[in-house]
Amino acid sequence: MTNHFTVRQHSPFRYDIVGSFLRPESLKQARTQFQAGQINQDQLKSVEDQCIIDLLQQEEQVGLHAVTDGEFRRSWWHLDFFWGLNGVTKQSAPNGYQFHDETTRAETATLTGKINGQQHPFIQHFQFVQDHVHEQTQVKQTIPAPSQFWAELQRPENQAAVHQFYADTDSLLTDIAQAYQQVIQDLYDAGCRTLQLDDCTWGALADWQTHPEHVAYGIDPQNLADLKQTYLQLNNAAISQAPQDLVINTHICRGNYHSTWANSGGYDSVADPLFTDENVQAYYLEYDSERAGSFEPLQQVAPNKLVVLGLVTSKSGTLEDKATIIQRIHEASQYVDLDRLAVSPQCGFASTEEGNILTAEQQWQKIKLLKEIAQEVWSDEN
Repeated sequence: MTNHFTVRQHSPFRYDIVGSFLRPESLKQARTQFQAGQINQDQLKSVEDQCIIDLLQQEEQVGLHAVTDGEFRRSWWHLDFFWGLNGVTKQSAPNGYQFHDETTRAETATLTGKINGQQHPFIQHFQFVQDHVHEQTQVKQTIPAPSQFWAELQRPENQAAVHQFYADTDSLLTDIAQAYQQVIQDLYDAGCRTLQLDDCTWGALADWQTHPEHVAYGIDPQNLADLKQTYLQLNNAAISQAPQDLVINTHICRGNYHSTWANSGGYDSVADPLFTDENVQAYYLEYDSERAGSFEPLQQVAPNKLVVLGLVTSKSGTLEDKATIIQRIHEASQYVDLDRLAVSPQCGFASTEEGNILTAEQQWQKIKLLKEIAQEVWSDEN
């Protein structure tokens, strides 16, 4: 008997991506030249434009129904967005982010005034992509989750600036939410209908609840339950004014930098309230390694929400075994109906401009594999 699955009209499609792609060499060279003062901003933008156009063609050729600009105009998956908010500036940090095998560049976002989201540069970035895809292709805009911005401001080196402009936490959270509301509305007005909130805060929280010794930024391990509510309420407040036909999904990440990771642990400790109460339509989840834990927490995903299983790693060029991935999808379907599932890489291929350690060819082979898997599992879909 043939199963009949819902035909997806928007992200997440049955095979999907998280968002970032390996930067081409020409773009890396142009960015190096710009930083050295050898080319100007317009010349850098010209290279970015052409690299993005080339990427969009590749994404469409491989059969992706929703595409991104690969985050080619960004250095970081999150900081560039924060720097685009009013009242925020780029700042050197005493230390980089600590990953399992290495430490990142040392940069952060700090406050120079009250926060607002007017005239964010990502609006023009979205419009450029929208202007360079076929009419039937959807453009997915990725931005860091509001909770990620709040977490960045909790870094010790940012506290003095926060206290200079905000007398209490509530007023800070309110302005963050309102800034995001502004950006989201502006993206919508520009034509965006699919938005993805990339979020490492829940992965860190899950890690801290298993390993309190990993807790950073002076957070009291006894207050992790309160932190869950802060993340939940802030993210929900930020998207509370979004138009009804704007699809808002989230990617829950454990860290992705130069093929290494930051956090470990399953979703068990954060499934409630993340899967039960965060007001997104779908969750892109990392399930590419033993660090991810079991599928069991998926049983808490609210019945009206979708799940994208990140079963194919973006951290290595080794191609997964198709039969094994298909088996894993069916294992997950014990907790979430198969019709509510999809597949993707576990993260982007280049959450920062350094990129993960694999080749462009391997990157595209991974996506082709996902397409084959989706066509086999959801066989009555194209």
